[in-house]
Amino acid sequence: MFTGIIEALGEVIAIRKEGTNVHFTLASPLSDELTIDQSLAHNGVCLTVVEKGVGTHTVTAIEETLRRTNLGQLHEGSLVNLERAMLSNGRLDGHIVQGHVDLTAQCIQVEDREGSWNFYFRYPPSPEHLLVNKGSITINGVSLTVVNPKEDTFSVSIIPYTFEHTTFGQLEAGMDVNLEFDVIGKYIARYAALYG
Repeated sequence: MFTGIIEALGEVIAIRKEGTNVHFTLASPLSDELTIDQSLAHNGVCLTVVEKGVGTHTVTAIEETLRRTNLGQLHEGSLVNLERAMLSNGRLDGHIVQGHVDLTAQCIQVEDREGSWNFYFRYPPSPEHLLVNKGSITINGVSLTVVNPKEDTFSVSIIPYTFEHTTFGQLEAGMDVNLEFDVIGKYIARYAALYG
């Protein structure tokens, strides 16, 4: 389980395909602290550390993960948001994040507000993916507050710290992002679908 508070950026330094799997090797300030078999969120995707090097770690994405996320669009030099699993005795600064991406959305506009940024997104609408104004959403692993949700669009506002310390600083219109909807909303939507 995660909180959506990004700890560090990692840089993809190698990509290796093996059958339908893709192995990503990243260099990051967290890599030396990781252990084999540890869960680590990469752009909001919970992946297992399978190899370690000096200042590097490797994770594997299977076909299903690549199909549901934007990880297949990564290339050498790509920056990735990283977060270790939360400690049970720590503060929950963001919201409950599972690291299970629901789908991808496309950034459709970036608005510079001279001190903050508004990012606008479009995604395939579905009754099981609930968004409420001022509710929670995870975008590329970052816990954020939903602004002005519509049937298939919404926006978020980004403060300078988040812009500078996550991949939002490189995000442009036309790029895809990973979305994880609020788990409580997903349970409510599922209950409503089953029991009316």
